[in-house]
Amino acid sequence: MQRKTITITDQQETWVKSVIESGDYGNDSEYFRDLIRRDQARRSVESELRRMLEEAEAGGFSDRTAMEIWAAAEARHKAQHG
Repeated sequence: MQRKTITITDQQETWVKSVIESGDYGNDSEYFRDLIRRDQARRSVESELRRMLEEAEAGGFSDRTAMEIWAAAEARHKAQHG
């Protein structure tokens, strides 16, 4: 593990203390590590969404109606997730 020193405002310090006092985290480090994990997950999802949008845009236009596209998406989701 690496040790980091950060500077936060008084308002942020009050917030961090309140989160820890609520019992959700044992200390500051646990809270900050969780924030980093959440940010990593969010960025991963955003990256995948961008990739999917670029792929869709590169695919061009469809002759299907919005309802046909929706039905196909629902069928694909159902097949993947039961």
